[in-house]
Amino acid sequence: MTKQSREELATRLGFLLLSAGCAIGLGNVWRFPYIAGLYGGAYFLATYFFFLLAVGLPIIIMEFAIGRASRKNMGNALHMLEPIGTKWHKSGCFALIGSTILMMFYVPVSSWLIAYCYHTATGALNLPPQEVGTFFGTMLAEPIPMISWSLLVIAIGVGVCSLGVQKGVEKIVKILMLGLLVLLIVLAGNSLSLSGAGEGIRFYLAPSWERVMSAGFFNMVNDAMNQAFFTLSVGIGAMLIFGSYLNKNKALTGEAVYIVGLDTFVAIMAGFIIFPACFTYGVQPNAGPGLIFITLPNVFNEMPAGNFWGTLFFIFMAAASLTTVIAVFENIISYYMDVHEWSRRKATVVTGVSITVLMLPCIFGFNIWSHIAPLGEGTNILDLEDFIISNNMLPIGSFLILLFCTSRYGWGYDKFLEEANIGEGMKFPRCLRFYLSYILPAIMFFVFIQGYARFF
Repeated sequence: MTKQSREELATRLGFLLLSAGCAIGLGNVWRFPYIAGLYGGAYFLATYFFFLLAVGLPIIIMEFAIGRASRKNMGNALHMLEPIGTKWHKSGCFALIGSTILMMFYVPVSSWLIAYCYHTATGALNLPPQEVGTFFGTMLAEPIPMISWSLLVIAIGVGVCSLGVQKGVEKIVKILMLGLLVLLIVLAGNSLSLSGAGEGIRFYLAPSWERVMSAGFFNMVNDAMNQAFFTLSVGIGAMLIFGSYLNKNKALTGEAVYIVGLDTFVAIMAGFIIFPACFTYGVQPNAGPGLIFITLPNVFNEMPAGNFWGTLFFIFMAAASLTTVIAVFENIISYYMDVHEWSRRKATVVTGVSITVLMLPCIFGFNIWSHIAPLGEGTNILDLEDFIISNNMLPIGSFLILLFCTSRYGWGYDKFLEEANIGEGMKFPRCLRFYLSYILPAIMFFVFIQGYARFF
């Protein structure tokens, strides 16, 4: 088969929004506000910002640099850049394995959001408070409808990716991202106008050492680092692939700062949507993931024009999740295209079929396989898949990327720095070499081990 030329993104805005779209997802608008409230507001935010800047930002720059230098997916990029005789390329499979496991549960959860768009718009969720939770449980207990909604998510993902990088992925994600940002501002403005806005923002942002101690300081540290990895999708080559589609006009540090800033803006604004509404209508703001699917529908039922605001919220959530689905699908598809030299059409079909089969355990974990508790009582298959990604694949993959770019036995710091600083804009500081080579690996290893100690 003839080797195909590398596709490129058409515009800088496309690159920024596409990379931000990969980063912005359920971690921002579902997970972040909940754990920020759980771990004492400002104390968690400070810890999270530290890991975002000290850990997440350098790793995302490294992924972009590896991708742009190699013009390949992670599956081949490390092989192309590694010193002769080394084995770094063996970790290239993280792109395929990690992205696939992520989609095994991310697609079903995205389908819940699309289902809720429909059910909210049609008024099916206009129920007494005690019945909303029953509605959600009943929805998950019916495998056929859940498979149908999930197939819709897969159809959108593979449909967009089949059109190519510029005409499909870049074009559609730009539309979704711009729409998402407009909805974010409209929803936040509405929530901040509610009577409980002040109390909600205090709960969200004011420091509470009591909540930190109640939840556990090291638990907060571990969750803050995992959130930084999860929200940026670093460690599995999902950012690396967009670097491979990027030209050399701009230095990578400034581009990464824009992306991290946009990702953080969406995460913080999500809390401005959720917590004022919770305190206005007297519902628990610390209800965990059930906050989105059980608590908030009750809030919308109490609001004037609640169906309208509820539908807008779930459209916003669905857009956030779909941008990630499309971006990660592109990472899987590009792996097959680079490593196996398949056509885009064949890679897209194989991706769609494989995710269709592999998502079934997550869906069945809420109904016909609900008796399976892989991580102990009260857990399900989704929890296991999330644990594999959040506590293992993302931090380990990020650790390998870091070592590859800093070790003289890998690509090396000088080559990484040269690639990162090609083009106009903010340059990556050479003076960070000692920190990245010795201090950051120790921080990542300590928090990784502490997370396992906490879990087991």
